[in-house]
Amino acid sequence: MIALRLGGPILAGVALTATYTFLISGADAITKMFAASYAAPQLFALSGAVVAGLSLMMNRRGAARRGMRTKCPRAMAIRVAATVLGAVAFFHAFRLLPFAEVFLFIAMIPLFTALLSGPVLGETVRPQAWAALMLGFVGLLCLFPGGFGTVTAGHLVALAAVSLGTVSMMASRYIGVRDDNLLTQVFYPNFGLMLVSLAVLPFVYRAMPLADFGWALVYGTVLFFARWVLVAAFKALPAYVITPLMNLQFVWMVLLGAAIFGEVTSGFVYLGAGVVITAGVWLIRDQALTRQGTQPFRLPGKARIFPAK
Repeated sequence: MIALRLGGPILAGVALTATYTFLISGADAITKMFAASYAAPQLFALSGAVVAGLSLMMNRRGAARRGMRTKCPRAMAIRVAATVLGAVAFFHAFRLLPFAEVFLFIAMIPLFTALLSGPVLGETVRPQAWAALMLGFVGLLCLFPGGFGTVTAGHLVALAAVSLGTVSMMASRYIGVRDDNLLTQVFYPNFGLMLVSLAVLPFVYRAMPLADFGWALVYGTVLFFARWVLVAAFKALPAYVITPLMNLQFVWMVLLGAAIFGEVTSGFVYLGAGVVITAGVWLIRDQALTRQGTQPFRLPGKARIFPAK
């Protein structure tokens, strides 16, 4: 049985994780607002610049001041490409789907990552990972009570976004165990997103009122601090505790969807979210029990796809 004694660091970690879920849900809400009126590059050109700029500022303030060199340039390139394409896919998913429905796809990313960590990263995949993924698929099926004939383009785009998000997360895991300069994983994907968006922006630009320009700045700032808060949370709590807590994002997405977009979340979405969350908690608990809650993550063997050089 794994237990944590309630204390200052634990309460701080819980509070930080809850703050992260609120911030990231708020950023997603701004994304959905922009998706109704603008093309993706118009948001990401500015937000990418904001996040990349804040990353550089934080790096200059750090004691080490190690710059933005990475020990895993090829894996970082894969992460950048997957992040850029995934951001665009999620942008369109938010345009096409109700806010809360997108959560079910977001929550599948850790399950896909756990499953593919074997063939891609060389990790041992336990049978529980397969079982949790199957349970997660059952949760997704709750979105289609009328059968697969009700699958829309939005669902397919969201599935593509999940696939790209999984690649990005796996590249992040590979880099994370080889390079402790975490700001590079924030800087390069957002810098790449900015460059790609700027290249496309002249073809899709629409005049933007000052208020919308301000919202784009808020989006970039919130996104950066959400990721910074998450890093702080991981310093206070083990990953197997934080990951289930991150499912609080579903609550925020339901509330924001109702308050901002007037969406009514169906019972099937609640059911699906419950099943997907259960699958994620089951998987994380199994991993925690396997490592006895004390072993830091190490990558056994040799990775097969993400070479360091």
